[in-house]
Amino acid sequence: MGNTMCMTKKEIREAGKNGIGSRSRRMERSKRRSLLEEELLHRQALSMAIQQHQLSQRFDGSISRRVGSTSSRRRNDLTDQLTNSKQLPEFLENIKTKKIVLIHGEGFGAWCWYKTIALLEETGLVPIALDLTGSGIDLTNTNNVTSLEAYSKPLIDYLENLPEDEKVILVGHSAGGACVSYALEHFPTKIAKAVFLCATMISDGQRPFDVFAEELGSAELFTQESKFLTYGNGKDKPATGIMFEKEQMHGLYFNQSPTKDVALAMVSMRPIPLGPMMDKLSLTPEKYGTGRRFYIQTLDDHALSPDVQEKLLRVNPPEGVFKIKGSDHSPFFSKPQSLHKILVEIAQIP
Repeated sequence: MGNTMCMTKKEIREAGKNGIGSRSRRMERSKRRSLLEEELLHRQALSMAIQQHQLSQRFDGSISRRVGSTSSRRRNDLTDQLTNSKQLPEFLENIKTKKIVLIHGEGFGAWCWYKTIALLEETGLVPIALDLTGSGIDLTNTNNVTSLEAYSKPLIDYLENLPEDEKVILVGHSAGGACVSYALEHFPTKIAKAVFLCATMISDGQRPFDVFAEELGSAELFTQESKFLTYGNGKDKPATGIMFEKEQMHGLYFNQSPTKDVALAMVSMRPIPLGPMMDKLSLTPEKYGTGRRFYIQTLDDHALSPDVQEKLLRVNPPEGVFKIKGSDHSPFFSKPQSLHKILVEIAQIP
């Protein structure tokens, strides 16, 4: 039949093998490229964390700008590969609040959001990560941070300086949820939505520590007997902070996290100021009660177990609840894309 080519069964089998082999090689190259991109991001973040105390002596600005610039450089290099040169998604036009303020949990800093920052920026949203007082590269001595108000000051200053007609989405991780609640009480008109990520979404009159009591014991017993307490003002004075050992941090926070993220945390985490954890929060229905709250549950969490999170939801129901399977208490997450997807979905809710 002229142009018709006949092939033997052996030739067909060989061609099939070559096709499968070609696809396999393409998939392997794609996988290697993804691993190289992840390795680049890890190296940048780890390098930044190792040098943060040295840089803090001569760096005039916030860690959020440094983190943002790092991810921006990466985005300039890799955006074409990651987005296949597509324009930003059309759904962004329907999102009224594109600015997302990320508040870290106890012991962490703005650096812990590096994965989330990169993903949100690539989507076209505007992430901003803040260092709370005595955290990250904020030079305040953690022993001198004695109240939730003082601990939340960088967030409060940021909201105070927002234009009157501008709102943000707040995301609080772990004990950072108490800072988000504090902000909701004092700046309800500047917060479009508040997202509690395996966080201390406490009720009126509660302390952030109360949420962790099932894991750490009662506050009274903990402050009397815990070997993880630090005494910045001397052993004869009340405890000023908490610093878990590596084994305890790994078990509580990083039971599902990649080893690289754990290594980053080990060189970056600072003592947890005890005062803010023991500070009772005053919340009113007129202010805090009018805020739009959403909760993200982490289903493999050892620091704030799923049962404790469920209890928080029953006592203080939010507008919406999302769940991430296979996620521990670390803000890095073994599945950062899941967190990113949820944040984008919450941003789209009218």
